[in-house]
Amino acid sequence: MAIAKLSRREKIKFRIRRKLSGTEARPRLCIFRSNNEIYAQIIDDVASKTITSVSSLKSTGSKTERAKAVGAAIAAKAKEANVTHVVFDRNGFLYHGRVKALADAARENGLQF
Repeated sequence: MAIAKLSRREKIKFRIRRKLSGTEARPRLCIFRSNNEIYAQIIDDVASKTITSVSSLKSTGSKTERAKAVGAAIAAKAKEANVTHVVFDRNGFLYHGRVKALADAARENGLQF
């Protein structure tokens, strides 16, 4: 069962990545959701560089609260790096729950996508 889920997510991920790419003007906000944690990176695919990243490893609270904290933190770090517009890459995960909470928090804190 687990292998089927991973291969399904990988197919979705490749389908998404075929259509979008991060540039210097509009980098890619890529998220990864594990069972307990959530991670976010802002990536410039043209230069192959990670501009900034945030994780929920040191946060406390429920998983959704930690996802909101990561969304707010990634938006704050993006402002420091002079990034206002990004392309959202959900990395094959469904857009609900923690992924949606992170995206909404990032939008509320000034990141546009």
